Amino acid sequence: MTDDQFDSQLADCAVETQTFLAAHIATLAAPERLLAAMAHGALDGGKRLRPFLVRLSASLFDVPHEKSLAAGAALEMVHSYSLVHDDLPDMDNDELRRGKPTVWKAFDPALAILAGDALLTEAFALLSDPRTHPDPAIRAELVLTLARAAGPTGMVGGQVLDIEGETNTLDEDAIFQMQAQKTGALIRAGVEMGAILGSATPDQRTALIHFGTAAGLAFQIADDILDVTATSDALGKTAGKDVAQNKSTIVARSGLDAARQVLDNAVTNGIDALEIFGPRADPLRALIQHFAERSH
Repeated sequence: MTDDQFDSQLADCAVETQTFLAAHIATLAAPERLLAAMAHGALDGGKRLRPFLVRLSASLFDVPHEKSLAAGAALEMVHSYSLVHDDLPDMDNDELRRGKPTVWKAFDPALAILAGDALLTEAFALLSDPRTHPDPAIRAELVLTLARAAGPTGMVGGQVLDIEGETNTLDEDAIFQMQAQKTGALIRAGVEMGAILGSATPDQRTALIHFGTAAGLAFQIADDILDVTATSDALGKTAGKDVAQNKSTIVARSGLDAARQVLDNAVTNGIDALEIFGPRADPLRALIQHFAERSH
């Protein structure tokens, strides 16, 4: 797969996800100000990498793009909710996200909390809708997978460890565990949801979970490196935030060179995990490379 082909597929997924989310939010019978805050947090920004993971994983099993779109959008809503809440004054206290004011800054903290809550709960309403998949067993498994990834044993638990790491320095193993939950869980869920939609065999699903684990690590380590090497303009969010908040990261603990080695190893492990799929998995291989090489 060429870089141009990859970029085109990623852009197409982003446009389709944006269109789906905008239309879905607009159909909700909710207060206009709440819908505006939800839209501010979920639309007009972001590469939609997590929906792209769902799409590429499902495509391995010949699931048409339109059949994985709703599941990818649900995953993106959970990711967007997490960003809305992360940015709050009592969390990371950030005023910039995706190159625009964060939801609490554009509206107010109370509405930002409620908008995040709404995005989270609506994601599960979407996954449980028969239009997402006609088989109730598939829908239930999608809900379970995303709930586990988003909840106390996944992203939320990782966020707690992240906050605790600001005052109690984590060792390397604890940093990896925190990052596997905080960032890696939703990325891993993306490829697993694609496997569920495609009725993957146990071996195929295991391979994709291994890939998702490596991809999540690659994404987070690249993010940590960018935080100390890129500008706020390039990132679309505040640079240098990890250092300012005394975050426990591999960069902070072991330095840039060590972090880059961890990143290289994660990419290699992710690519190796896809061997069972042969050339069909080339788009996923390109995606983990993209995670490692991105500039924002």
